[in-house]
Amino acid sequence: MRCAYGPRMNTQTRTSGLDAAPLGLGSVLVDSLPAALLTDDTPDRYTVEAVFTRRPSRDEIAGILSGDTRERLGAAGYPTAELTVSDRRLEIANTNLEELAGGLATVLADRLADISATVRADQAAAAARSRELVITEQARAAAVASLARSVSFIPTPSSDTPAIGPAEAARPRLSAL
Repeated sequence: MRCAYGPRMNTQTRTSGLDAAPLGLGSVLVDSLPAALLTDDTPDRYTVEAVFTRRPSRDEIAGILSGDTRERLGAAGYPTAELTVSDRRLEIANTNLEELAGGLATVLADRLADISATVRADQAAAAARSRELVITEQARAAAVASLARSVSFIPTPSSDTPAIGPAEAARPRLSAL
Protein backbone atom coordinates (compact mmCIF):
# COMPACT_ATOMS: atom_id res chain seq x y z
CA MET A 1 0.00 0.00 0.00
CA ARG A 2 1.40 3.42 -0.98
CA CYS A 3 1.52 6.23 1.49
CA ALA A 4 -0.60 9.22 0.42
CA TYR A 5 2.41 11.52 0.73
CA GLY A 6 4.92 9.36 -1.11
CA PRO A 7 7.37 6.73 0.11
CA ARG A 8 8.48 6.87 3.70
CA MET A 9 12.07 7.65 4.51
CA ASN A 10 13.97 5.08 6.53
CA THR A 11 16.26 7.00 8.88
CA GLN A 12 18.04 3.96 10.26
CA THR A 13 21.46 3.49 8.73
CA ARG A 14 24.04 0.89 9.46
CA THR A 15 27.51 2.28 10.02
CA SER A 16 29.33 -0.76 11.26
CA GLY A 17 29.97 -4.12 9.74
CA LEU A 18 31.11 -5.13 6.33
CA ASP A 19 27.83 -4.47 4.52
CA ALA A 20 27.62 -0.72 5.24
CA ALA A 21 27.32 1.41 2.12
CA PRO A 22 30.42 3.36 1.15
CA LEU A 23 30.58 6.80 2.68
CA GLY A 24 29.78 9.62 0.29
CA LEU A 25 28.42 13.13 0.12
CA GLY A 26 24.87 13.86 -0.95
CA SER A 27 24.41 17.60 -1.32
CA VAL A 28 25.48 21.04 -0.21
CA LEU A 29 23.51 22.61 2.64
CA VAL A 30 22.33 25.75 0.86
CA ASP A 31 21.17 27.36 4.12
CA SER A 32 24.73 27.26 5.44
CA LEU A 33 26.16 29.30 2.56
CA PRO A 34 26.99 32.98 3.03
CA ALA A 35 24.02 35.24 2.36
CA ALA A 36 26.15 37.52 0.18
CA LEU A 37 26.76 34.94 -2.57
CA LEU A 38 26.28 36.26 -6.10
CA THR A 39 26.40 39.84 -4.91
CA ASP A 40 29.13 42.49 -5.01
CA ASP A 41 30.05 41.40 -1.46
CA THR A 42 30.60 37.72 -2.27
CA PRO A 43 33.55 36.39 -0.24
CA ASP A 44 36.36 34.71 -2.16
CA ARG A 45 36.50 31.76 0.21
CA TYR A 46 34.08 30.44 2.78
CA THR A 47 32.90 27.25 4.45
CA VAL A 48 30.63 24.92 2.50
CA GLU A 49 28.75 22.23 4.39
CA ALA A 50 27.88 18.99 2.60
CA VAL A 51 25.70 16.17 3.94
CA PHE A 52 27.17 12.68 4.24
CA THR A 53 25.15 9.83 2.75
CA ARG A 54 25.28 8.17 6.17
CA ARG A 55 26.86 8.78 9.54
CA PRO A 56 30.63 8.19 9.25
CA SER A 57 32.29 5.68 11.56
CA ARG A 58 35.06 6.66 13.96
CA ASP A 59 37.67 5.13 11.64
CA GLU A 60 36.26 6.99 8.63
CA ILE A 61 36.34 10.28 10.53
CA ALA A 62 39.97 9.61 11.44
CA GLY A 63 40.73 9.02 7.76
CA ILE A 64 38.97 12.22 6.70
CA LEU A 65 40.88 14.30 9.25
CA SER A 66 44.22 12.57 8.59
CA GLY A 67 47.37 14.10 7.23
CA ASP A 68 47.04 11.80 4.22
CA THR A 69 43.79 13.53 3.26
CA ARG A 70 45.41 16.97 3.64
CA GLU A 71 48.32 15.81 1.45
CA ARG A 72 45.97 14.49 -1.22
CA LEU A 73 43.99 17.73 -1.27
CA GLY A 74 47.23 19.70 -1.63
CA ALA A 75 48.54 17.42 -4.37
CA ALA A 76 45.25 17.82 -6.26
CA GLY A 77 45.60 21.60 -6.17
CA TYR A 78 43.48 22.45 -3.11
CA PRO A 79 46.04 23.21 -0.39
CA THR A 80 43.83 25.75 1.40
CA ALA A 81 40.80 23.47 1.82
CA GLU A 82 40.29 22.31 5.40
CA LEU A 83 37.91 19.55 6.46
CA THR A 84 35.93 19.16 9.66
CA VAL A 85 33.31 16.52 10.47
CA SER A 86 30.25 17.65 12.37
CA ASP A 87 27.76 14.82 12.92
CA ARG A 88 26.46 13.99 9.42
CA ARG A 89 28.05 16.99 7.75
CA LEU A 90 31.42 17.59 6.17
CA GLU A 91 32.48 21.19 6.65
CA ILE A 92 34.82 22.27 3.86
CA ALA A 93 36.52 25.51 4.89
CA ASN A 94 38.54 27.94 2.76
CA THR A 95 36.85 27.01 -0.49
CA ASN A 96 33.89 28.11 -2.62
CA LEU A 97 31.19 26.58 -4.77
CA GLU A 98 33.13 27.24 -7.98
CA GLU A 99 36.16 25.35 -6.66
CA LEU A 100 33.96 22.45 -5.58
CA ALA A 101 32.22 22.32 -8.96
CA GLY A 102 35.60 22.64 -10.71
CA GLY A 103 36.99 19.41 -9.25
CA LEU A 104 37.28 19.56 -5.47
CA ALA A 105 33.97 17.72 -5.08
CA THR A 106 35.31 14.83 -7.17
CA VAL A 107 38.58 14.75 -5.20
CA LEU A 108 36.58 14.59 -1.96
CA ALA A 109 34.27 11.86 -3.32
CA ASP A 110 37.27 9.78 -4.43
CA ARG A 111 38.96 10.23 -1.06
CA LEU A 112 35.82 9.17 0.81
CA ALA A 113 35.56 6.07 -1.41
CA ASP A 114 39.22 5.23 -0.67
CA ILE A 115 38.69 5.71 3.06
CA SER A 116 35.58 3.48 3.02
CA ALA A 117 37.44 0.76 1.12
CA THR A 118 40.36 0.91 3.57
CA VAL A 119 38.07 0.77 6.60
CA ARG A 120 36.16 -2.18 5.11
CA ALA A 121 39.39 -4.05 4.39
CA ASP A 122 40.62 -3.39 7.94
CA GLN A 123 37.28 -4.61 9.35
CA ALA A 124 37.39 -7.75 7.20
CA ALA A 125 40.95 -8.50 8.34
CA ALA A 126 39.99 -7.97 11.99
CA ALA A 127 36.96 -10.24 11.58
CA ALA A 128 39.14 -12.94 10.01
CA ARG A 129 41.67 -12.67 12.87
CA SER A 130 38.82 -12.89 15.37
CA ARG A 131 37.42 -16.02 13.69
CA GLU A 132 40.89 -17.60 13.71
CA LEU A 133 41.30 -16.82 17.41
CA VAL A 134 37.91 -18.38 18.19
CA ILE A 135 38.79 -21.54 16.26
CA THR A 136 42.19 -21.75 17.96
CA GLU A 137 40.64 -21.22 21.40
CA GLN A 138 37.95 -23.85 20.76
CA ALA A 139 40.62 -26.38 19.71
CA ARG A 140 42.71 -25.55 22.79
CA ALA A 141 39.69 -25.90 25.10
CA ALA A 142 38.81 -29.25 23.50
CA ALA A 143 42.40 -30.47 23.95
CA VAL A 144 42.40 -29.40 27.61
CA ALA A 145 39.07 -31.18 28.20
CA SER A 146 40.37 -34.32 26.48
CA LEU A 147 43.54 -34.28 28.55
CA ALA A 148 41.52 -33.76 31.73
CA ARG A 149 39.31 -36.76 30.84
CA SER A 150 42.42 -38.93 30.42
CA VAL A 151 43.37 -38.45 34.07
CA SER A 152 42.51 -41.53 36.11
CA PHE A 153 42.70 -41.71 39.89
CA ILE A 154 43.24 -45.47 40.21
CA PRO A 155 45.55 -46.75 42.89
CA THR A 156 48.54 -48.81 41.93
CA PRO A 157 47.83 -52.50 42.47
CA SER A 158 49.66 -53.99 45.43
CA SER A 159 50.29 -57.63 46.25
CA ASP A 160 47.27 -57.62 48.62
CA THR A 161 44.90 -56.05 46.06
CA PRO A 162 43.96 -57.84 42.85
CA ALA A 163 44.94 -55.85 39.74
CA ILE A 164 42.02 -54.12 38.08
CA GLY A 165 41.82 -52.10 34.88
CA PRO A 166 40.19 -48.70 34.33
CA ALA A 167 36.88 -50.27 33.21
CA GLU A 168 36.70 -52.41 36.30
CA ALA A 169 37.66 -49.50 38.57
CA ALA A 170 34.79 -47.44 37.23
CA ARG A 171 32.28 -50.22 37.96
CA PRO A 172 30.54 -49.90 41.35
CA ARG A 173 31.58 -52.57 43.86
CA LEU A 174 29.44 -54.39 46.37
CA SER A 175 31.13 -54.94 49.64
CA ALA A 176 31.21 -58.49 51.05
CA LEU A 177 28.57 -59.26 53.66
